[in-house]
Amino acid sequence: MSFRITLFITICITWMHCKNDTSSTQMADTVHSADVAEATFKKNCSSCHGDDGNVFVDRKWKHGNAKDSIIQSISNGYLALGMPAWGSVLKADEINNLSDYLLGAIENRKKFDFTDSVKSNIFQHASMTVKLDTIAKGLSNPWGMAFLPNGDFLYNDRNGNMYRQSKGVQNLIKGVPQTRVEGQGGLLDVELHPNFATNSLIYFTYAKSKDSLSTTALMCAKLVGNTLTNQKDIYVAEPWKTTRIHYGSRIAFDKDGYLFLSSSDRFQHMDTLPQKLDNDLGKVHRMNDDGSAPKDNPFVNTPGARATIWSYGHRNIQGLFYDAATGILWANEHGPRGGDELNIIQKGKNYGWPVISYGINYDGKIMTPYTSKEGMEQPLIKWVPSIAPSGMTIVTGDKYPAWKGDILLGSLRFKYLDRVHLTGDVPGDQEPLLKNVGRLRFVKMGPDGYIYVGVEDPGFIFRLVPSEPLAQ
Repeated sequence: MSFRITLFITICITWMHCKNDTSSTQMADTVHSADVAEATFKKNCSSCHGDDGNVFVDRKWKHGNAKDSIIQSISNGYLALGMPAWGSVLKADEINNLSDYLLGAIENRKKFDFTDSVKSNIFQHASMTVKLDTIAKGLSNPWGMAFLPNGDFLYNDRNGNMYRQSKGVQNLIKGVPQTRVEGQGGLLDVELHPNFATNSLIYFTYAKSKDSLSTTALMCAKLVGNTLTNQKDIYVAEPWKTTRIHYGSRIAFDKDGYLFLSSSDRFQHMDTLPQKLDNDLGKVHRMNDDGSAPKDNPFVNTPGARATIWSYGHRNIQGLFYDAATGILWANEHGPRGGDELNIIQKGKNYGWPVISYGINYDGKIMTPYTSKEGMEQPLIKWVPSIAPSGMTIVTGDKYPAWKGDILLGSLRFKYLDRVHLTGDVPGDQEPLLKNVGRLRFVKMGPDGYIYVGVEDPGFIFRLVPSEPLAQ
């Protein structure tokens, strides 16, 4: 090899090393600037806006969210609105880095602004393609669904109507109790007794009314044809409240026939009811099929405690699923803004609300300065921004091989079905499915091996059928 060729190769290698070193340095500088900016936000902004910029930016911007506008807001403030000027406190490069940090958080938020328009009933995803078959339409807010042994569907509309659908014919169920259909109240979840084939018993939750007050109630009834008989409230949450939101509620039976029920905080977090054991609010309850408390419940011998409490410190559980294969009880719940969670519900555990939370109030104010505390559980997933998770299931069978063993849950806010990959009991990557399908209230695995979802306003129930991808 000639001296000139050797020299040329040496120069090229040296240049490549220098270029790589420069790129690595620039990348390290970028990461360092982001870390410094995040630290600046936590030090100077967290007392008013929380310590997570990703939560803070999930808002309507009064003065614009372009970089120049953000820099001006930070530098000059808006004193009349309570925003001080930081131009004399922070250096120009600190304000610049802080604005870049917020812009990055804004871009992260935009990934949920799905631009996909629903053009057909076929949805293509990276994992697999599915076709939506319409099972029911003309509903308002389909909230819960169960599958009868003979192939009929049983489902609740939050407007107070329960239906039995047989061979495509929708039949209104008689004997449903008077329900307070107001705010988030109405006719909610429904499940069959594990021995329905022999006893015909169903369980459903609804908003029960008394004068100006209401509460979450669980009724057991016998389904005879299209009529409910032997109706009995086996659980009525105490105390009753004047609020019309945060009723919960989801029902799940385990393999031993115990019934789990979520009861939400009724938006009464200021008096810390979810942390107290002398009431039913903000809890997961475990009971026998007649509503009585099993003798091995964690607080059954605690003076003053409600005997059916299984776990506490919850805000608004909207998804509850018992995995018979693993014995795990999964739950998702609505936090405040930026505080939605996925949890495994365990006996006697405290899930923290309202003492700890990763979210802030809807008006942007701090609800609690704590995100962790000894003796309180941490979520497996915290959604930022809040997706408003709803009904959930785990995919079983062989019809959806790419999704088998994964969690599916609805997003009310962003109108999609969220797939959470599971490795054992550890959640991993997420994939948005059925983008812009509608406010997705429930998702269920049917005994036929198909996935069923319910969407709201207008209300439909769809069956997901694996399909071939559309031709390009």
